[in-house]
Amino acid sequence: MSNAPATPTTVAQLMNILVTDPGRPRITWYGDAGERVELSGAVLVNWISKTTNLLVEEFDAAPGCRTVIDLPPHWRTAVWALGALSTGATVLLPADDGSAPDGRPADVVVTTRPAAFTGDVVAVALPALARRFDGDLPPGAIDAAGAVMTYADQILWTPDTDPSEPALVAPAATAPVQGVLHGDLLAWAVRAAPAPGARALLDGGLPVLDALAAMIGTWATGGSVVLASPATVAALLADPARRERLRAQEGVTHDLLGE
Repeated sequence: MSNAPATPTTVAQLMNILVTDPGRPRITWYGDAGERVELSGAVLVNWISKTTNLLVEEFDAAPGCRTVIDLPPHWRTAVWALGALSTGATVLLPADDGSAPDGRPADVVVTTRPAAFTGDVVAVALPALARRFDGDLPPGAIDAAGAVMTYADQILWTPDTDPSEPALVAPAATAPVQGVLHGDLLAWAVRAAPAPGARALLDGGLPVLDALAAMIGTWATGGSVVLASPATVAALLADPARRERLRAQEGVTHDLLGE
């Protein structure tokens, strides 16, 4: 009998898979200027849990809550998207101008450019060592760098997810699939997984919807992710020897750069 975990159907089940081997790296991020961040399954789930608690307590996130995730492909993007999805909210991936893909107002915006938005805004600093958002915040905006750390490492409470509610919505111009329902989310993502248990090297220049699908799908099938920023990807593609060293160092089984 196989010991592999069953394919999850909910975000909660996905998080259970992530902590089946809690010390195993689940995402390794290669950013610009040599930044490398590695999160084990336990640490990744802690970040998702803290983010979920913040969204519930600060913004009453629940089914029907429209949450814009205005972030590039990044490990923090996965955390914020899964935190919102854990509450049953709808994650909206914005157009280039930051507007929601259907043109309707959002309930909360998670962004690296808080001055571009009004209403309920969470300002996210992407650098790993950032202790505060480096820039002016509009009135009432929350600085994620400090706020997230004040919340519990385990999800305290979330409303029941409605499987018929939209989970992810993206602009039609950036993705072949515009919308995914909560009930279909994990099955949709699994189709983007390269293979069960893969250690997948992913391109951070992908559309955010594609990057999220690949990350969630890889985790759902027991794998782990190495995600590289666009500048890092360009350098790896230009230097095959460096690319091979990274693959060997990280134990990459599926190199998806340039696909």
